[in-house]
Amino acid sequence: MFANEVLNGLSAHPKTLSSKWFYDTEGDELFRAIMAMPEYYLTDSEREIFQSAAPELLDALDHEPFDLIELGAGDGSKTQLLIEQFLAAGIHFSYRPIDISANALVILGELINRRWPRLPFAPLRGDYFDALNRLGKRAEDRRRLILFPGGNIGNFLPEEALEFLTRLKHFLRPGDFLLTGFDLKKDPAIILNAYNDAAGHTAAFNLNLLARINRELGGDFVLENWRHWETYDPVSGAARSFLVAKEACSVTIADIDAVFTFGPAEAITVEISQKYSREEIQRLANTAGFELVKNLEDQKGWFADSLWRVPG
Repeated sequence: MFANEVLNGLSAHPKTLSSKWFYDTEGDELFRAIMAMPEYYLTDSEREIFQSAAPELLDALDHEPFDLIELGAGDGSKTQLLIEQFLAAGIHFSYRPIDISANALVILGELINRRWPRLPFAPLRGDYFDALNRLGKRAEDRRRLILFPGGNIGNFLPEEALEFLTRLKHFLRPGDFLLTGFDLKKDPAIILNAYNDAAGHTAAFNLNLLARINRELGGDFVLENWRHWETYDPVSGAARSFLVAKEACSVTIADIDAVFTFGPAEAITVEISQKYSREEIQRLANTAGFELVKNLEDQKGWFADSLWRVPG
């Protein structure tokens, strides 16, 4: 899958690589460093929300047993705040994290086994919908709370986000809930700094994608010939990350038997991080067929975890 997507992405015009491939062992470590940076407000904002969100979530679920399914679970550093509160409330639930990174699920499993060895825990590795297909439809007597945190919905263009959320709804029944993290539109300088930290962790994180191609697919990218470049459009709300060639070059990737040429300053698009207004969140929920229950926000109003319900 990785090889095919690299081949297709670098054969496209303009060239692209999916941000989902950032996350290998090295990438996971670099992303943890990014989350610890003062510029990267998203982690602290959502952590603040999660510290007090559980009572409202349990009220919505009528304090009945449920399955907590997390898309893009990572290391679970924020989700454990919810788990702790759910367990303290005496609610019976299972935890089914989904992630494409095997390393992330190993780290998360160690955390769960250390802190809550009796918690029903069954991780699934793979793309979101591949894993959800394996999980199947839920039992009628046990509701689902799908957790899609961290602003991951922002990795889609708005029309792609609508398609994703509409498709996700097919795995839910009336009365199920979706809690999605949305990074809210704000001062453009705050957003731009979050994806271009002074310590250079974001640059290293993005360049690791080229290093991963070298390691796993026999590529010969010279990382010193590439630079990270970030932009933010406050009108559309799109923050975009690029890897830009400092000079003309050619790259051979042995495992896919391909050679790619790059002109001077030619860019590879590697990530979009879409920001939303509250009105745009409401429209997205309605169009995707959900009912918006409430936006849970941090005190600064920089981030929202939006709780949606499947009507019926």
